[in-house]
Amino acid sequence: MTKHVEVMDLVARLTAAEETFVLATVVRTVSVTAAKAGAKAIIRPDGTIVAGWIGGGCARGAVLKAARDALADGEPRMVSVQPENLLAELGVRPGENRDGVRFAENMCPSKGTMDVFVEPVLPHPSLVILGVSPVALSLAAQARQLGYHVTVAAPVAEITDTPDADMLIEGYTLGKLHEAKRFVVVSTQGKGDEAALRAAVSTEAAYHAFVGSRRKMAALHAKLIAEGIDASALDRVKAPAGLDLGAITPEEIAMSILAEITVERRRGQRGAGKLQVA
Repeated sequence: MTKHVEVMDLVARLTAAEETFVLATVVRTVSVTAAKAGAKAIIRPDGTIVAGWIGGGCARGAVLKAARDALADGEPRMVSVQPENLLAELGVRPGENRDGVRFAENMCPSKGTMDVFVEPVLPHPSLVILGVSPVALSLAAQARQLGYHVTVAAPVAEITDTPDADMLIEGYTLGKLHEAKRFVVVSTQGKGDEAALRAAVSTEAAYHAFVGSRRKMAALHAKLIAEGIDASALDRVKAPAGLDLGAITPEEIAMSILAEITVERRRGQRGAGKLQVA
């Protein structure tokens, strides 16, 4: 088995396990370089190269920095490591980004050029829904079609229809959740609002929302603060949930919530089709 096959086998296993990593691939070399085109490496979030090889210290620093940035914004990037004289000919400085390429200086005696494509591989985003209202059930089904890992939590007595979800939790004690960028929506429709909202704000997420009116949320806000819940955590909850699309039916309301989540999920990732660079 070649090293290339071993790397790709590990890529498949890590992807199936929904683990976070970066795949770095050498796409071009000029002159003498330690690694050749096609060489690959798997980089963990802590910067450890766990499989493969893309060369020594001449390129490692630039690639690891690009890997950290790629994991931060979820976008791939190209890194071009070149000797100082070639960078000068191009009119770029080390660390500069141009046309989707980040340039770095090769300070090794070989003075070769190596272009590396750095691609983040991230778990499916996580959507946690508290409640089994019609909006909650529709939200779960639509989110699954969009590739979310969906968790639905509700008291067992209220679960009359099995939600379309990856994980079903009885009650609002969430415990260990899917490790990914997370979005939390409370859609209880008056059944256990306080308990669900208390669980939601205690769960780390990029987005918290409550399906209900501003007046209802204001009443819950005051009550939970009186019970000792942190006001700043409650202030982060979007209520009513979703973009104002004029939605009426549960399916439309669910769609408006997913639209709002999409805006938050894709924030900073505009320009699809282009390599995004920090």
